[in-house]
Amino acid sequence: MSTPQCYAHTLEGASPENWQPLEAHLAGTAKQASAFADAFNSAAWAANAAWLHDMGKAVPAFQAYLLRENNLDASEYDSPGSDRVNHSSAGAAYAEFKITGPAGRTLAYIAAGHHAGLPDWDPTKTGRAALQFRLEEGRNDLAAIHEFPSAISARLSTLTRPPAFVKSDTYHLWVRMIFSCLVDADYLDTEAFMDPCRTAKREQFASLPELKHRFDEYMAAFTADCKVSDVNALRRDVLASCRKAAAGSPGLFSLTVPTGGGKTLSAMAFALEHAMRYGKSRIIYVIPYTSIIEQTASTLQLIFGRANVVEHHCNMDPTRETARGRLAAENWDAPIMVTTNVQFFESLFAASPSRCRKLHNIANSVVILDEAQLLPPNLLTPCVAAISHLRQCFGATIVLSTATQPKLPGLGPITEIVPTPASLYEKLRRVTVNFPPDFAVPVTWEGLSSELAAYKSVLCIVNTRRDCYDLWRLMPKDAIHLSALMCGAHRSSIINTIRRRLKTGNPVQVISTQLVEAGVDIDFPVVYRALAGLDSIAQAAGRCNREGRAPANMSHVHVFVPPKPAPIGLLRKGEDATRTLVGPQGADPLHPSTFVRYFDLFYGNVNDTGGRFRDLLVRDVPAGQVQFRTAGDEFRLIDDQAQRPVVVRYAAGEELIRDVRSHGPDRLLMRRLQRYVVNLSARMVELMLDDGRLEPLDERRLPGIVCQALLRYDGQYGLDIFGEGLRVEDLVV
Repeated sequence: MSTPQCYAHTLEGASPENWQPLEAHLAGTAKQASAFADAFNSAAWAANAAWLHDMGKAVPAFQAYLLRENNLDASEYDSPGSDRVNHSSAGAAYAEFKITGPAGRTLAYIAAGHHAGLPDWDPTKTGRAALQFRLEEGRNDLAAIHEFPSAISARLSTLTRPPAFVKSDTYHLWVRMIFSCLVDADYLDTEAFMDPCRTAKREQFASLPELKHRFDEYMAAFTADCKVSDVNALRRDVLASCRKAAAGSPGLFSLTVPTGGGKTLSAMAFALEHAMRYGKSRIIYVIPYTSIIEQTASTLQLIFGRANVVEHHCNMDPTRETARGRLAAENWDAPIMVTTNVQFFESLFAASPSRCRKLHNIANSVVILDEAQLLPPNLLTPCVAAISHLRQCFGATIVLSTATQPKLPGLGPITEIVPTPASLYEKLRRVTVNFPPDFAVPVTWEGLSSELAAYKSVLCIVNTRRDCYDLWRLMPKDAIHLSALMCGAHRSSIINTIRRRLKTGNPVQVISTQLVEAGVDIDFPVVYRALAGLDSIAQAAGRCNREGRAPANMSHVHVFVPPKPAPIGLLRKGEDATRTLVGPQGADPLHPSTFVRYFDLFYGNVNDTGGRFRDLLVRDVPAGQVQFRTAGDEFRLIDDQAQRPVVVRYAAGEELIRDVRSHGPDRLLMRRLQRYVVNLSARMVELMLDDGRLEPLDERRLPGIVCQALLRYDGQYGLDIFGEGLRVEDLVV
């Protein structure tokens, strides 16, 4: 049975080849969506969602809209008005009212959300955007379509029940995965018709077997060139353990290796071997901080070629992107993706099509969670559940890679890649950690600065931006300040300067916040660390004697009590857990068993680990009453309501601000601006807007985004929120 001749998309003009038949679009989308969802036994579900998603385009109002957009006569449809027509509710209504069982509600969510995002069921927070109201709209559209729904129904597969892995707690992620298949297929089919040149740029990447060959060649040359040392011998042992463990069945693995033990390349060796053995589709490397992602991505791009390693994060420098990489960042179809915790986990709980589009490509992949101890404690419960569901339901192999392996509650059994982490720790011991004799006695910044100034090269890490500024300004004039008061471009430049000085043996005294800890490849002879969580102290220790050039008893990490305790909250809880462990008990602060005890203490003191998301997302499967939109809005690793981005006039930032104001924002320009942003508290931004230190960037086209005005940006320490205030020259026009 053929459907009435309706159209989905048009190019300019009346020629038949410029009009895509609706049936052709639905068929093409269904074919691709089905192939994507086959990875998790849901091909028929995705195909049905695809056949339903644009059913509303058959309404006369939408067909009239297409005619008017092409300056053609639309009078036969007798449909006044020229606005775009909501075309996603009809398919949702058809699914809800014509398809029995859980299939109807599931397909209704997906069809309704393919443009606006997965809706809530309950309208309490989202009003008429909720599915209940969308279904009412869809009933009216169905009445106007006449025979089209019946024709489409002949294309639908009979769905009896979801796959066996779909339970009350996994339902919401399964729906998102099917939604991802539909959205990606819809985008790709539409793009192929509307912009074939763009589609042509999606050429194939190198295959995983080819990339593994490149990796093996690189590692053979790399290890041959390495100096003979105990540290390098142990790194080779770790690499061998990873290659051997890759033969283990897909599941959940931990790679517990002290900092400096070669985790990045060893984890990649495991991932490639494992992917080859078990037919995994890609490798996704997830990193906690944007401050270290460039370092990891650059290393991998050196090995595999820039075109085969795609970065996806907010601090990405667009000049480092390839055209193919920009496209692959949309749906993660590259063989190696490098991204952040924020991008990875927020996407798993998102509702918007653009954020969810990539999800189906996480299925059947190898996911390396670098610095796994940095999963957000306030969202630990849903993050751990997502990790577990990706493994159990969607064929992903997960590697928790860290020097300070947390005991994540509820995650289940984990296979350790390195057989004896405790023994490895003893062999890789390169530092001695010195705690103060009395935790009740704080240092003074004046006294500490005098102590630090006596060293030729030293790194001191503190807990807050204010502490960093106050201590740094007491240091000798050549000391380096490093904190999040500096934009990403500035921080990258400073870290490169630090590396150069260390490599050439020039003096370098650095005062930094904790952004320098996880994964930044620097090696100081001595490190000072403000009292903090034991995991932070261990990460700081990883910046000391990293290459093992000196004996452990001559390489010291000095922990001190700062003048003010850590701010109340998670930082304070970490500090308190450290006091408990290394005080009366005198535990070895860097031993793997100590971290098990530390995380038990720390997580036990966290009041809220995100359990509230269960109330939003976990529902009886047949009823399917899930609050997708609300959960997506509230699941934030970084509280963007408490902070606001400030675009600063550092280096190219000045020119970019002018370009936005002159020419308006575009995607590339906004991506470049991300490198020149400093986040401040929302309250501070409002105060500075009032007194003129900040100003709107472009109130009409970019409401809410602000930029530096009278507030000074200093080339040494960044945005001057702690300085002496405005100078006379700042007031001169």
